[in-house]
Amino acid sequence: MRPTVTLKLATSLDGRIATAAGESKWITGEAARAEGHRLRALNDAILVGVGTVLADDPELTVRHGAETARQPLRVILDSSLRTPATAKVATANTLILTTAEARPVGAAEVVRLRAEEGRPAPDAVVRELDRRSVGSVLIEGGGQVAASFLRAGLVDRIEWFRAPILLGGEGRPCVAALALSGLADAPRFRRLAVEPLGDDLWERYERI
Repeated sequence: MRPTVTLKLATSLDGRIATAAGESKWITGEAARAEGHRLRALNDAILVGVGTVLADDPELTVRHGAETARQPLRVILDSSLRTPATAKVATANTLILTTAEARPVGAAEVVRLRAEEGRPAPDAVVRELDRRSVGSVLIEGGGQVAASFLRAGLVDRIEWFRAPILLGGEGRPCVAALALSGLADAPRFRRLAVEPLGDDLWERYERI
């Protein structure tokens, strides 16, 4: 057994998570953001790459209904330990997974894992989380992290919030290169539901 891995995407219609300059707040509307917090509360851990931390300095906490919600473990993939000690996530209840020599980063726990393509190997990440009795993890960004878990076949579900805007090819993609040799190698998912959420669409998928 391993943790169930859900990839959460909040994008434009053409699958972009930010403009070329990195502007991303807010692509989706308030209803989608509230649902995103509900998803956080349903999972044991939230996982992002260090690029998300450096770009947005997120808290990665449940804030809608926070008075009753548990706070999931915050997991940061940070190959070279670039997370600042002053970051909002550099506190207790944060696990930083790195391929560098482990050293303190604020009050966060830092663990060194096996590298794959210069990053913490996705299978090593899920094993470490399983060792900590994490049963479910929600991946929230960025595109490189999403691609690495998709390439490893470790994404079980997708929760996709799609806003009615177009950012074009210069925008930043929600999934980085998958290095596919053909359509037969593409990760495949079954659509479970599509429903409006404010002005946005909420699409749900599970891996085939």
